[in-house]
Amino acid sequence: MRRSRFTVASALVGALALFTLAGCTTDPSVTAPTDDAGGDTSNEEEVEWFDQALYDEQDAQRGIAPEGPEDQPWLQYIDAEFVDTSEYASDGAKKGCFANASISNPWRQTGWITFNEQLKVLQDSGAISEVETRDAQDSDDTQIADIDYFIEEGNCDFFIISPNSTAAMTPAVERACDTGKPVIVFDRGVQTDCPVTFIHPIGGFAWGIDTAEFLIEELDEGATVVALRILPGVDVLEQRWAAAEKLFDEAGIEATDYFTGADPAEIKSIISDALATGDVDGVWMDAGDGAVAAIEAFEDAGVDYPVMTGEDEMSFLRKWEETGLTGLAPVYSNFQWRTPLLAAEMIFAGEEVPSEWVLPQSPIQAGELGEWLALNEGMPDGHYAKFGGEDLPGYPTVWEDRIIP
Repeated sequence: MRRSRFTVASALVGALALFTLAGCTTDPSVTAPTDDAGGDTSNEEEVEWFDQALYDEQDAQRGIAPEGPEDQPWLQYIDAEFVDTSEYASDGAKKGCFANASISNPWRQTGWITFNEQLKVLQDSGAISEVETRDAQDSDDTQIADIDYFIEEGNCDFFIISPNSTAAMTPAVERACDTGKPVIVFDRGVQTDCPVTFIHPIGGFAWGIDTAEFLIEELDEGATVVALRILPGVDVLEQRWAAAEKLFDEAGIEATDYFTGADPAEIKSIISDALATGDVDGVWMDAGDGAVAAIEAFEDAGVDYPVMTGEDEMSFLRKWEETGLTGLAPVYSNFQWRTPLLAAEMIFAGEEVPSEWVLPQSPIQAGELGEWLALNEGMPDGHYAKFGGEDLPGYPTVWEDRIIP
């Protein structure tokens, strides 16, 4: 029996995940979720975000060498159980229908460009005829309507769904599965096993472990860390902090967390206030937004740079190189946007695919920084270094010019 498909987004909190799972850049315009009656849910019983079993699973997956093509991480997989897709094997180009949560931030925009460049390759090969896409603009209601539209239209050979949230989207995903057409879910999970495959990097606990272990190794017991968090109540971000907080506590690191809304002015204010009352030895972030603002706050105060974690967004990588600070860039692998289309090609060829397709998620370390900067020279600051599109037809122009289809 296959595992339930909410490894990354738990059943308890899926309805709260109103942004990019990933952790990556979050849309600060997203407001607190409401209940069915429109009421504010922010005062409901506090959710326990730490999940020891999931923490242990993702911790173990960090140490598993991925299988698959060495030079194509978007086709690699970790600890996979495969599913037979022979029932879908058929000839001819297939039409896909993609219900996308949004392209409301740079992480999703980078992936969306990559998705479309991969689509061109599969159109040229005759595997896919077209992909009709509807953008939910970060709305559960809109995405449910989008999925139902595709079902009622009856003109989809396969479905790709990047859920806006977990629990709310599950019934619509199940309705898509009931059509008998293959359903591919990626980025965020849903609470059903019906999709043929669920594609995602390792997850939030892995991010939290990578970043906390780095800071603990670089700092002494009793060191002070400021943790900059974007939003409360978002599963993968909460998992990142839950893992980091556990490890900081165990190591005797004094970490204090603050929500910033990814507002550079708020980030600078938090750092400035902390520096005014004592030393700040380290900065931990649950996403790369505002990393440059955090660094600039140390410059403004005329104090030494902290040990710091950011993300593989180019703005942080460039500031990291410029300052020479001690840093780490965790990733939520953006190249996953290629995998759903390639999975569709494999499914219609009758090839086995992982039922839960866990992609590698490897941070950029100091020794690799120059390599990733060189590979992404000319890319805008909002680009993500590990986007994995270097072999696609529009490289590098469509990413450099931010050509959003």
